[in-house]
Amino acid sequence: LSHPLEVDLGITGGEEDGVNNEDVAQEDLYTKPEEVWQVYEALASVENGMFTVAAAFGNVHGVYSPGNVKLDPEILGNSQVYIADKLGLAPGSAPVKFVFHGGSGSDIADIKRAIECGVIKMNIDTDTQWSYWSGIREFEAQYRPYLQTQIGNPDGADKPNKKYYDPRECVRAAETSTVDRLAQCFDDLNAVNILGLGESKPPRNVAGPRRGGLPVAQA
Repeated sequence: LSHPLEVDLGITGGEEDGVNNEDVAQEDLYTKPEEVWQVYEALASVENGMFTVAAAFGNVHGVYSPGNVKLDPEILGNSQVYIADKLGLAPGSAPVKFVFHGGSGSDIADIKRAIECGVIKMNIDTDTQWSYWSGIREFEAQYRPYLQTQIGNPDGADKPNKKYYDPRECVRAAETSTVDRLAQCFDDLNAVNILGLGESKPPRNVAGPRRGGLPVAQA
């Protein structure tokens, strides 16, 4: 099928989609280089095989208070050294393409080191969920007096509120907040303007002020 495969090794802590790994043994949150090699050796033997390895290095799903998550991206670096040696590759080679699960809330230093150790993808589901919700929350806070009734607001008892409670307005605010979070993520992952496409233009297919919509508060 020529479909790439992503292999999970070890356990990602925390809770996600009803699966709770908050109480797993700490040692299960850290993959050993030998385990990465076992998967790499098996899948590299597949003709035209394409795969990435989501090796556990202390990752957790969700966001927790500082100090509760102890990431160790050196596990990825050590795995690269171990496997490069097995393959007879030159020092500094990075034969494994790693995936960083549970990236939300991670320290930027750990993110940068993980990239240096071969991470090509990072998941940030929790952060994007929050950014989407935060956009709605901030929209509601900004326009609360206009969202209580269909008619009547601080501008007058007979003033309509349709353009405020139109669901597309709060959804647009949520999308704008999420775009801002993704822009930060692209910058964190060294993924800004690397494809030669230049700066993206503002979208024109949204109901912004030009089309009678509400302005979105800028962070």
